[in-house]
Amino acid sequence: MKIHEFQGKQLFKAHGVPVLRGIACTTVDQVEQAAIQLGSPVVVVKSQIHAGGRGKGTVFADEAGTRKVMDGGVKVVKGAAAAREAGAKLLGNWLKTIQTGDGTKQVKTIYVEDGCQIAKELYLSILLDRAAAAPVLVVSREGGMDIEEVAHHSPEKILKLHFDPHMGLGAYQARRLGFELGLTPIQVNNFVKTAQALAKCFIETDADMLEVNPLVVTINDEIVALDSKMSFDDNALFRHPDIAAFLDPNEEDAAELEAKKHDMAFVKLDGNIGCMVNGAGLAMATMDAIALYGSDQGAFPANFLDVGGGATAEKVTTAFKIILKDPSVEAILVNIFGGIMKCDTIASGVLTAVREVGLDRPLVVRLEGTNVAEGKKMIAESGLTVIAADDLKDGCVKAAKAANAYRIAKGIGPRPALPTPSAIAYIPRKVRKSAEKVRKSGSPEVRKSGGKPMAKTKIVAKKKAAPAGKKAKAVMKKTGKPTKPVKKAAPKASKKPVKSSKRR
Repeated sequence: MKIHEFQGKQLFKAHGVPVLRGIACTTVDQVEQAAIQLGSPVVVVKSQIHAGGRGKGTVFADEAGTRKVMDGGVKVVKGAAAAREAGAKLLGNWLKTIQTGDGTKQVKTIYVEDGCQIAKELYLSILLDRAAAAPVLVVSREGGMDIEEVAHHSPEKILKLHFDPHMGLGAYQARRLGFELGLTPIQVNNFVKTAQALAKCFIETDADMLEVNPLVVTINDEIVALDSKMSFDDNALFRHPDIAAFLDPNEEDAAELEAKKHDMAFVKLDGNIGCMVNGAGLAMATMDAIALYGSDQGAFPANFLDVGGGATAEKVTTAFKIILKDPSVEAILVNIFGGIMKCDTIASGVLTAVREVGLDRPLVVRLEGTNVAEGKKMIAESGLTVIAADDLKDGCVKAAKAANAYRIAKGIGPRPALPTPSAIAYIPRKVRKSAEKVRKSGSPEVRKSGGKPMAKTKIVAKKKAAPAGKKAKAVMKKTGKPTKPVKKAAPKASKKPVKSSKRR
C-alpha cells in the first residue's frame, strides 16, 4: 500500500525526522488559507499523487493528456494569491510524470508547505534487499529532480549500505556515509540523527520502501526531509490500523480494491488472456504457460487472479465480473486444481457467473482434482458455450486461438506472434556466462578466470596420532616399534594476581 507525501511526513514527524510545516488541502480556498496560516514569504504548492517526478511532470486538463495546462506539479510561490492561482491549475487536473507511464493521475489533494533555504540537495531511500535479507540504505550527493538521470549515467555516485533490522542503523554506519557525501562535521552529526530516525520509521511501520528526494542541507546545517514517499507490506497492515486508514481509494486500481474486499489477490497486467486460478503458485505457473504456449498467437496474461483455496460460488462470480470489466481481455482461462476447493463448486460458480453477467468472450475451463468428473459433467450439460481443456498446455493453446478468433469476428484481425519465452532469459547474466564456460570446456570443473578444467587433487588419508605415556609403552610391546616422543604440555599460568613491586 502506498501513501501520500503529507501522510508520510506525519509518520516522519512521529519518529523524530525533521520536516517543515505543511497543510493538506482539497479546495482552492483551503490552499489560499493555508498560505496565510503558514505566514511564510515563500510557500511550496505540491500536488499529491502516488508517483514520483512531480516537479518535472506535466499538468493536463484531460485524462488523455491532450490539453496541456502547465509544466510541473510542484510550484514555489510568493504570497497567498499566487498559491491560490497555482492550486487552481493543479486541483482537478491530471498530472503525468516519468513514473505514471503512459497514463495520468488526477490531482485531488494539494500540500502547502513552508519554503526552505537550501544549501545542498541529497537523496536517501531505504529498500528491502531480498537477496541479502536485510534493509539497504541508498544515498547520493546528487539529490533532486534529476536523480533518475544520475542513477542511469553515473551509478558510481549512488552509495549503498545494508543494516541489521533488529539492531537498526548504527551511528558509525550513518557517520561514514555522511562523510562520504561530503558533509561537514556539524552536518554529519545532524545527518546521523535524521538517517537513524528514518531507518527506525522504516522498520517500525513495516514499510518496504521509503524515499526522501530531496533530503536537504539548509543554510543552518540542518538536515530536513523535503519529500516523503512510502509503501508498506499489505500483509503487515493489521498491525498498523493508523497506516491502513491512510488508504486513498482514488489512487488504487478499482479492480484490485474489489478483489481485496472479497479476499482475493488481483494484479492487472498488459495481456489479453484473463486468468482465474486457485492458488498463487498455480496462478504464476498459468501465466508462464500462457506466455510459453500462446506466444505464436500473440497471447499474454491480462491479470493475476487468485481466488484462494476455499473459494465459494459467490466468490467465483465476483472474480468473473472483475475480469470481464477489463476491455483488454479477449478470452478467459479458468485453471482449477480441486484440492481444498472442489471442482463441482468451481463449475457451479462459473455457470452462475456466465448466466448472471453474460459471456461475450470465449471461455476455456480446465478442471482437475476432487470431483472433477462432476464438474465437467455440469459444464457439458449446461448448454453454454464453454471450451473444455484436457490439461494446462491444451487450455493455454485453446485460449490463445479463441482470443484471435474473437478479434477476427470483431474485425480487428489476429495479434502478431510474440517471441517464445526462453528459460535462459530468467537466468542471471553471471550464471549464464559461467554456464557457457562449462559448456565450452566440456568439464564441470571450471576456473572462474580462464575456463580451463581445474587440476585434480590427490586425497591423502590423515595418519593417526602417536599415543603418549603408558599407552605408548603398551603399543611398543605389541608392535615392537617405538612411538615418537610426545612433548609435555606447558604448565598452566597461575590465576593468582601478581603483586607489583612498585609502591602505590
